[in-house]
Amino acid sequence: MLDWLLHGTIAVGDGTLSVREVVGNGFGLASALLGMRRLVWAWPVGLVGNVLLFTVFVSGELSGATSEPLWGQAGRQVMFVVVGLYGWWRWSSSRRSPDAAPVTPRWATARERLALLGLAAVGYAAAYALLVRIGSWGPATEAWILAGSLIATYGMARGWVEFWLVWIAVDVVGVTTLVRAGYYPTAGMYLFYGAFCVLGLITWWRVERATHQPVAPLPVDEGVPA
Repeated sequence: MLDWLLHGTIAVGDGTLSVREVVGNGFGLASALLGMRRLVWAWPVGLVGNVLLFTVFVSGELSGATSEPLWGQAGRQVMFVVVGLYGWWRWSSSRRSPDAAPVTPRWATARERLALLGLAAVGYAAAYALLVRIGSWGPATEAWILAGSLIATYGMARGWVEFWLVWIAVDVVGVTTLVRAGYYPTAGMYLFYGAFCVLGLITWWRVERATHQPVAPLPVDEGVPA
C-alpha cells in the first residue's frame, strides 16, 4: 500500500496521474470541508495532504509536461504546514467547551486589512525574487499563489471572513498555471475549490451576521399608572 501511494499511477485516457497527487488533493478537499464547518480536524487532515503534495511538486517530472520543480507550489506546502500548526493550536486553545466552535467568523478591521495588504506586497516580492533565483517554473504566477495562500491560511486561523476572498483569487491564478504545467488533478481541485470558496464565503458570512447581529433592548416596565 505504501509503495502504491508513493510510486503508483492511475491510468486516465492516454496518460497517467500520480496517486500521491490525487490522494494529496483528496486530503486537501476534506480539510476545506472541515474548515467550512469550523472543525479543528481541518488542520491535521490538511497537514497530511500538504506532505504528499510537497513530494509531488518538488519532483517536477511527475506531471509529464515539465521537468522543472514547481518550487512555488512545493514551498506553498511547507508554508501550509507551518501556518497549519499555528491554526491547529489557535483553534484548539480557543475552544470554550468540547462542543463549541473553535472560532467565530468576523470581518477584519481596517488596520488588519492594511496589514494583510502590506504582507501580500512583501510576500509576493520576496517569493518572486526567490523563485526567479532558484529557477522555478512560472515564478510570476507561483509567487502570487504562494503569497496568497499564506495570507488566506493565516486569515482562516484568525477567523477572518476575508480569507475566502483571497482563496478565490489564488484559485483563479492556480487553475491556469497548473493546467499549463500538466498537473491536471491539482488544477481540477483548484477549479472545484473556487466554487467551494464561494459557498464557504456565504456560510461564514451568514454565521458572522448571526453572531454580530445587535440585540434589541428589552422593553422597560414603566408600571401601571395609579
